[in-house]
Amino acid sequence: MKVRELLSLWEETASGTLTADCYEVRLPIKDAARLNALAELFPRRNIEELITDLLSAALDEMESVMPYRQGTKVVATDEQGDPLYEDVGPTPRYLSLTEKHLNRYKHQESH
Repeated sequence: MKVRELLSLWEETASGTLTADCYEVRLPIKDAARLNALAELFPRRNIEELITDLLSAALDEMESVMPYRQGTKVVATDEQGDPLYEDVGPTPRYLSLTEKHLNRYKHQESH
């Protein structure tokens, strides 16, 4: 989800599976003021929902801009038969760790 898509999301209702984990953060004054302004603009969304949506959008965007670093191992070929090399940048490890934690949450949810 892109940050720009949040405005239309906030005008509708949002739902999704949430963890039992809570995170407490202290915000810079300007960010707190901006969150409160958004809460007034979108009164059907509380501050925690706004933070959740903004964080989700930021993580999606961060993931999309992670750098690809070409390795030496050929993992596939494209339509023209040219080699595609493994990504040795942070993306594969990040995705693997994300999957590990996602599976942990799913396991907790099922018990």
